Amino acid sequence: MSKKQKNNGSNSILELVRNNTVPLMFIIICAVCIPISGFSPGYLLNEIVTRLGRNAFLILSLLIPIMAGMGLNFGMTLGAMAGEIGLIFVADWQIWGIPGIILAMIISIPISVLLGLFCGKMLNMAKGREMVTSYIISFFMNGLYQLVVLYMMGSIIPIIHSSIKLPRGYGVRNTVSLLHMRQYLDNLLAIHIGGVKIPALTLIIIALLCLFIIWFRKTKLGQDMRAVGQDMDVAGDAGIKVERTRIIAIIMSTVFAGLGIVIYLQNMGNISTYSSHTQIGMFCIAALLVGGASVDRASIGNVFLGVILFHLMFIVAPKAGATITGDSMIGEYFRVFISYGVITVALIMYETKKRRAKGKAGQMLQLAQSEEGEN
Repeated sequence: MSKKQKNNGSNSILELVRNNTVPLMFIIICAVCIPISGFSPGYLLNEIVTRLGRNAFLILSLLIPIMAGMGLNFGMTLGAMAGEIGLIFVADWQIWGIPGIILAMIISIPISVLLGLFCGKMLNMAKGREMVTSYIISFFMNGLYQLVVLYMMGSIIPIIHSSIKLPRGYGVRNTVSLLHMRQYLDNLLAIHIGGVKIPALTLIIIALLCLFIIWFRKTKLGQDMRAVGQDMDVAGDAGIKVERTRIIAIIMSTVFAGLGIVIYLQNMGNISTYSSHTQIGMFCIAALLVGGASVDRASIGNVFLGVILFHLMFIVAPKAGATITGDSMIGEYFRVFISYGVITVALIMYETKKRRAKGKAGQMLQLAQSEEGEN
């Protein structure tokens, strides 16, 4: 093997490591923590499959805004609020099982569309600062959501069952039970293999969304979104309605997030009325970044790799922390630290890579200009 081939091989390995630093970090963390935690392979596999069915739909909702160049959509929390409102109404009307899940999804869609339209219009006013803006919008809408749920439900919006209402006669309790809906979707076509429960219907729904995203990328609207994501000015000059396309991307993401939270909460079996949605955007974005995605590039493969690595760390870290230090809270602190830290690291790496690319482009331009001057 020649020296040039060796250098090319080492450069390609270095580039591979640089482009996949976050997934490699998590693979190392999981490889260290799994034997220390002492969990059996069957238990870990069962937990991963369960969490894959619970979270994958939500994380897939982030892909379309990234394709449209709008970065990581922290505003997916708005869709989660819409899904929770749908579930609260279904629980109040005592419509359980699969009909209740479908009805909650149907109720969430128009609310998600309205919230997505609002969010999209706001983000069009803050081009280049979409992630920060969507993060703040989610806080603002959380206040509005709590106003509706804490004061308007039961006083203005009819709530029938006292088990859902606060003792004062209006407002929704901190926890709404979905016991009669718990894992109905997961159990309907469940397959048991060697003690591992595979929620086949849930995974089929996730697969259908993956196929939809693949198909959507090839449509005229999908191509428009990709063009807008690459360069808004060029897309506008080509006759694409940039602002309208960006709004549609956010609406689609919000609607999918509303459907995803229904799948998530039917698996959990209850709603934490005032907190279920607050961290969902952060954890979904962290899982996507763990899978190797970036602010401007994400694939379906990143979603599934991210769910596996991120939630595997969530499972083994507390037990590994308890085994090493004798205090399980160390593991809890560790996984919270990691979930926020990975977003920070990924954003820093993205910005560094972008600046490096700009620097190289500037050097190439200077070189070209100097060659022209010599000629």
